[in-house]
Amino acid sequence: MTARDAALAELHGWDAPSPGQSGLRDVYVAHLVSHVDGLSRECQPGHLTAGALVLSAGLDAVLLNLHAKAGRWFHFGGHVEDDDGSLLDAARREAAEESGIADLVVDPTPVHLDLHHVEFCRPHGRADHLDVRYAALAPAGARARASEESLAVRWWPLDALPDLEPEMHTLIALSRERLRSSPREQARRGARPDAELPASPGPQPPASPSSRAPAE
Repeated sequence: MTARDAALAELHGWDAPSPGQSGLRDVYVAHLVSHVDGLSRECQPGHLTAGALVLSAGLDAVLLNLHAKAGRWFHFGGHVEDDDGSLLDAARREAAEESGIADLVVDPTPVHLDLHHVEFCRPHGRADHLDVRYAALAPAGARARASEESLAVRWWPLDALPDLEPEMHTLIALSRERLRSSPREQARRGARPDAELPASPGPQPPASPSSRAPAE
């Protein structure tokens, strides 16, 4: 199975969390059906990308990177490479490379889709990114480091996030809920499937972040 075939199968079977996300999923599928190279950065006017939102082991902090070109705080992600067998493979690789944390646990099902336009996509400059986003869990005490694509990589408490794009708050909330309800997390916490975590807050004044994951 090619990475494109795997992406089509994953998107076809994805249980979208909202009508808007379902509509985006249909756009992504149509793009892949009409573009054999729809996962390649060479595909114009756009292509699928993949990434992961990394949360701390306690689900109370998020690891973000200050993107060197955009100058904004984002999750980790990028283009699908030839060696990636799936969107999940691409997301796992990008998150590890850009966070410096090799042993992230990436949930295998996407949590969020986002289609956005960028002006700095090599080799063409302008392109639409049809981004597929996953949730990832970092081990307690994991030490992050910035890659050459980032100005900084930092842990932010969920009650003191930096200024973020609106969809980032949605991604954080969906990722936290996904990881909270995963069998691995429930077993670790000894939690019931319906156990509640405190609500994830919205935008807050920036805090003083750290590159080291919070200890539980």
